[in-house]
Amino acid sequence: MTSTDRAVEARRYVVRGRVQGVGFRWFVEREAHILGIAGWVRNNHDGSVEVLAQGTRDQLSALHSRLREGPRAARVDAVEVTEANPVAGLSSFRIEGAW
Repeated sequence: MTSTDRAVEARRYVVRGRVQGVGFRWFVEREAHILGIAGWVRNNHDGSVEVLAQGTRDQLSALHSRLREGPRAARVDAVEVTEANPVAGLSSFRIEGAW
């Protein structure tokens, strides 16, 4: 593993579909903890779920795969991904307020 494989990167994901009211935020929080990713997840007004995730490229790739699947009750139609700037001092993952 090279130093670039371990470098901390950040991504913003916006997940669209039937992703509110189905336990999606709790699913994301659990998966992030399993993967060792820092960041947060929250519901947006437009019915989407937004995730800011910070970790290695491999960790973020694994999270992206899990976001595309979602929990059993969800229906994921799309996952938009954009680069984000890593946040200094961000070391845990949490569910943020609904809006």
